[in-house]
Order: sequence, then structure tokens, then C-alpha cells
Amino acid sequence: MPPDAELSPVSGRTTIHDVARAAGVSVATVSKVINGRYGVAASTFSRVMTVVSELGYESSLVASSLRRSKTNVLGILVAEFEPFSTELLKAVSAAMYGTDYELLAYSGPNSDRGNVGWERRSLSRLAGTLIDGAIIVTPTVTMSSTSIPVVTIDPHTGRGGPASIGSDNVAGAYTATRHLIELGHRRIAHISGRRDLESAELRELGYRRALEDAGIPYDPALVRDGNYRAPQTDDAARALLTMTDRPTAIFAANDQSAIRVLEIASELGIRVPGDLSVVGFDNIPEASAAVPQLTTMAQPLREMGAEALRMLLALLGGTDTPQHVQLHAELVVRGSTGPAPTG
Repeated sequence: MPPDAELSPVSGRTTIHDVARAAGVSVATVSKVINGRYGVAASTFSRVMTVVSELGYESSLVASSLRRSKTNVLGILVAEFEPFSTELLKAVSAAMYGTDYELLAYSGPNSDRGNVGWERRSLSRLAGTLIDGAIIVTPTVTMSSTSIPVVTIDPHTGRGGPASIGSDNVAGAYTATRHLIELGHRRIAHISGRRDLESAELRELGYRRALEDAGIPYDPALVRDGNYRAPQTDDAARALLTMTDRPTAIFAANDQSAIRVLEIASELGIRVPGDLSVVGFDNIPEASAAVPQLTTMAQPLREMGAEALRMLLALLGGTDTPQHVQLHAELVVRGSTGPAPTG
């Protein structure tokens, strides 16, 4: 059997031998056709491809990649399929139309045990045999070197690492906090995000700068860790909303945290926006479905996904690409913010 020939690993599945027999050619000829090699007459090529289509034959992706050192598949790696990463997945998928690549979505271990470094372990499984390059969303570690081209979205705080893309988090957080200040709020709390992500640090920085520019003293008691996740946000929101001198406004570092603040405020009988104003960050679809609808900083998620793909394709093609791309976030005012309560 020629080295290119591959046997089906699944019983009952069409094999390269089935195609050869049906087309009346050798296994070597079928192999040349499906691998795009020269030396096959046009009529033979057409006959083999007709049989391939009729029999539903699919060559092994792993076997093909080992032969050609290329899969024509790109990966998008996420820790879990939560709203932010799902929107980016849809954006990347839409942007791939017209390229020669397919997209593999891969979720790391969604558990507290062994979750840090999931992207390194995932790349070691996928790189070279299943994917040619990867887009990694909110990585937990900095990868100074990788075996395949990589672009990260919402990068880690560590120095160096692969090319990355994100929003102007400082300006976005500044705008969100300034919106609350202009509504008359002075006691403004912040529920922060994941401390290992650059976005969380920069959003807190933007919040603090807006307070400083407005002459409002920074109060560390009004900053609580939400970690971009519901359990930590629950603790942070309840601590803030049960204070004797509770805040009249909260800027949460992401929409999921902000939506959870709305839910807890409702449980505690706190009216939004009458007693409390809330602003999020991201503009995931759930923001407009919240009660009340959430005011938020809209990250250009579709553009972020498309730009991440463009950067990755440039790297695969050996073309220079910026090390970091920063896009602008826009304030979307909805029903969760209003004037500061009086009296």
C-alpha cells in the first residue's frame, strides 16, 4: 500500500480502497486526486471526484496534515462558551467566509481544577495535526513562544506573548464612569474583572481616572473583585448593596457581572435606576434583554473577531502584523442608569 493510503478508523465508513474500486483506478491515483497532486488526467480526476462525492468519502484530517504539514483549519480556543466568547466565535466564523480555511472551536477544561494554562495544553494537542493557527480568547497565561501562529483576544497581563487585540479599556471605563458622574452620582462603586487579564486592570484604571478628574476621592471600600464570573460577583454585589452608606451607582467590568448586580438589586428591593444606576462593559446580547435594559460600553465584537482573523492570516502568510490592535468602545445608554437619588 502506498504511504499516502489511509484506512478508515471507523467500521462501515467509506475508505480510499472503496473509492479506487468504484472509479476503476488504483489507490495511488485516488491519493493523488484527493491530495491535489499532478500526474492525473482530467477525465480520471473528474471520475474520481464524482465517486468521492457519491460515496461520501472523507480523508483523515490528521493523516493529511501529517503528510502536508498543513490542515487548512484554524482554531478558536476558549475557556468556556460564555456570552462574550460565543459572540467572538460567531464573528470569526462570519469573517472566514471566502477564505480557504475551516474553523475548529475548542473549549478548555471548564473547572477549577487545572484550568490555569489550559491554552498551552490545548495547543499541544491541536497544533500541527489539527490546526495551522489559533485565536485564543482571554488566556490565563502568557505564551512567549508557540509552535503555530497565535493571536489572543483580551490578552493576559504578562509581558510579551503573541499578537493581540482588544478594546481601548481605559477610555471605555473612563466614559462609563463619566456617564455616571454626569448623572450626579458621587458614590460610585466598581466590580472588577479577572486580575490576570489586561482588560480588568485597565478598566479599573479608567474608573479611577474618571473619579480623579471629577475631584471624587477614590474609596477602596467601593472596589470589589468580581473576576468576570457570577459567584464572585454575587459576593461583591451583596457586600456593596448592603453597606450602610451604599453606592448610588456601580460600574461593573463586564456585562455578566452587571446583569447579576441588577438581579441582586431586585432581590434586595433596590430600584434600578431609581435607587441605583448600573453600567456594564461588552454589550453582549443579554444586555438588551436584561430588566431593566443594561447601559453598557459596547465592544466592537464583530470587528474584533474579524481583525483577529486578519492578523492570524497575515502571520500564516508571513506578513508583518501589529503586535497589538486596539479598537474603540461606544457608550450605549439604556434603562439601567438615571440621575442620582436625592435626599
